[in-house]
Amino acid sequence: MYIVLTAMLALNVSSDVLNGFRQVEAGLSRSTGNSTVQNRALYNELSDFNRKNPEKTGEWYAKATEVTNRTQELYEYIDNLKLRIVQQADGRRGDVFDIKHQDDLEAASRIMLSPSKGEGKRLRQSLTDYTQVVSSMIPDTAQRKMITDYLLPRVPESGVKNHKNWEESMFENMPVAAAITILSKIQSDIRYAEGEVLHTLLKSVDVGDVRVNQLDAFVIPSSKTIIRGGKYSADIVLAAIDTTQVPVIYIGGTKLPEEQRGKYEFVCGKTGVFDFSGYLEVPHGDGTLTRHDFTSSYTVVEPTATVSATMMNVLYAGIDNPISISVPGVPMQSVSATMSNGTLTRSGDRWIARPSKVGQDVTITVTAMLEGRSQVVNTTQFRVRQLPDPMPYIAYKDEQGNERRYKGGKPFPKSLLLAAPGIQAAIDDDLLNVTYRVLQFETVFFDSMGNAMPEVSNGASFSERQKTALRRLSRGKRFYISRVKAVGPDGIERDLSPIEVIIN
Repeated sequence: MYIVLTAMLALNVSSDVLNGFRQVEAGLSRSTGNSTVQNRALYNELSDFNRKNPEKTGEWYAKATEVTNRTQELYEYIDNLKLRIVQQADGRRGDVFDIKHQDDLEAASRIMLSPSKGEGKRLRQSLTDYTQVVSSMIPDTAQRKMITDYLLPRVPESGVKNHKNWEESMFENMPVAAAITILSKIQSDIRYAEGEVLHTLLKSVDVGDVRVNQLDAFVIPSSKTIIRGGKYSADIVLAAIDTTQVPVIYIGGTKLPEEQRGKYEFVCGKTGVFDFSGYLEVPHGDGTLTRHDFTSSYTVVEPTATVSATMMNVLYAGIDNPISISVPGVPMQSVSATMSNGTLTRSGDRWIARPSKVGQDVTITVTAMLEGRSQVVNTTQFRVRQLPDPMPYIAYKDEQGNERRYKGGKPFPKSLLLAAPGIQAAIDDDLLNVTYRVLQFETVFFDSMGNAMPEVSNGASFSERQKTALRRLSRGKRFYISRVKAVGPDGIERDLSPIEVIIN
């Protein structure tokens, strides 16, 4: 019954958070799809120039082909990782576009962090290699740094010592919905980087009227996914613009102040996927103006945190319960948490929860510093239970020297019984591993007439009278260990179930 109750209490990520991830995934898919279409158009344009004048465009076309092939290869590899994570959660028929177990906290870790076949390290190396190739094709130092900062996998900076690598920071204890969104964000980033390289290569082609005839407006955001309360920031520029002429920018019919130098930013107050559009007016020497339209989109998500009990799915009163708390994209030093009905203390990157009262739920409230201010990002409730009764056992070592526990009900070698100093008690059900201190116990032997002969222990050890009785037992005989009293870390004294010992 204990195991059944524990399974029923398994931690669930809230449906609001999962809906948020679905919205983000939809926005990323749309953004990535638009980038793919735009990049294909740029590549086709370079291909056309190469057919017309291969001597002048061959170098740039070769680089464009390389970056396009590398991008597609990495994009398909990440698609495969997404499918494997979903199949790990939902089975072989799992569908990335129809995830059944979005709140599964183990599937992503098994695929990305498995010691033997974890793909996280390979993905990190692939992104590092891709970043090196892409950045080498961009001559402008500032643009190259921006692309490198955008793509290169780095562990979030933290003031506390953190032994996690990038893949552990991204995928450890991460719900399937969040892991898929993270991978989709990476795919969106590499499509964005591919587009930047293709634009650069196109501008580098030394064909007389290419730069003049291909004037386009572009929106370059710092990020297209923003946590509610965060700031959206984007640079709106015109490719190949004459630096002596400053374009006039209109967004939604409103002129952008010239002192902002093309930077468009505002505070995002609600979640969802949003589009905006505008145009640039570029003055020419003859006094005429040309207009260049642009559109873009951004996604605002609710701030969230992952809170999970690492040792069990329920908190137990009287003992230290390890808790994992993380906020994706926020360093640990900027995360804090409090708990009702007990104490919650930080231990490195982990937290220790110690509930006070049995039967009264615990509420853990997580806050994070976002844009210079503290904001509540998650509240999670756990039920508080009293520790279950332990099982008494006789400790012994097998032929390989491994410690074993005899809990009765089957034949036990007399030699091992005589070598045991007494009995012990513990909870060892794979979810808990809690040791209890045995205070006393009785043994009940039977004489040839069937009369019971109880003997009292010396604390947790066999008394001399009990040892004498044990030596007299022959093969096939049995006795009982009963009236076991033990106390655990919660300080509660318990009467434990008896065990039957059969002499082999």
